[in-house]
Amino acid sequence: MTPPPCTRRMPASASTTPRTWCGRPRTSSCSSATWTSSGAASRRGRRTFANTLKYILTTTSANLGNMMSMAAASLFLPFLPLLPGQILLNNFLSDIPAVGLAGDSVDPELVDRPRRWDMRLIGRFMVAFGLLSSCFDLLTFGVLLGLFQAGPALFRTGWFIESLLTELLIALVVRTRRPFLRSRPGTLLLVSTAAVTVFTFLIPWLPFAGALGFVRPPVTLLVAVAVITVLYVVAAERAKGPFFRGQD
Repeated sequence: MTPPPCTRRMPASASTTPRTWCGRPRTSSCSSATWTSSGAASRRGRRTFANTLKYILTTTSANLGNMMSMAAASLFLPFLPLLPGQILLNNFLSDIPAVGLAGDSVDPELVDRPRRWDMRLIGRFMVAFGLLSSCFDLLTFGVLLGLFQAGPALFRTGWFIESLLTELLIALVVRTRRPFLRSRPGTLLLVSTAAVTVFTFLIPWLPFAGALGFVRPPVTLLVAVAVITVLYVVAAERAKGPFFRGQD
C-alpha cells in the first residue's frame, strides 16, 4: 500500500506503518482531512447526479407530451396548433428556470447512497407523465374550441400559455419525491419559475405579440387555463407517489 503524499516530508525516524502514515501525532489530522474532502466530493457528485436526473425527467416527459399533443391536434385542426416562432419561444422560456436545476437543493434521501442511471425508469416516467401532459393538452383544446370558439390566433395563444405553464410547474413537482410543498426548491429555480410564469401571462399584451401571432385573450380564458394548470399539477403530484414507490 502506498503512503499518502504527506509522508514525503517526514524525517527518516517517522513510522510508516498503516496506523502512523502521517508521522508524528501532531500531523495525525492528515488522514481525517483526506476522508472529509473525499466525502464532500462524493456528496457533490450525488447532488449533481440527482439534479441532472430531474432535468432529464422533466424535459423528456414534456417533449413527448407536446409531440403527442401536436400529432393529435393535426388530426382535427385545419391550422397549425403553434407557429414555429411560438414553439421556439416556448422552448427558450421553459429553459430559463431549467438552469436553476443545476444548483437546486436536493432532498437528503436522494444523496444518502450512490445511484446509477436507470434507463427503464426514465423511459417509464417519460411515457407516463408525457401521456398525462398530453391529456391536459387535449382538455385545453376542448375548452378553447368548445367554450371559446377559438380561431387560429386565439387557439395558439391559449395553448401556448397552458403548455408553458404546465412545463414550468411540473419541474417543481418532479424535482422531489416528497409532496412538493414539503421540499423547498433552490432560490434560483423558484425565482426564475415565478418570473417566467408572470411573463407568460403578459406576453399577449407586449408590443411584439402580434408579430409572433398572439392575440389578447379574454380574462375568462386565462382563468380557464390557470384552472387546467392547477388540475394538472394536482394530477402529477398524485401520480408521482405511486410511480416512485418501490423504485428504490
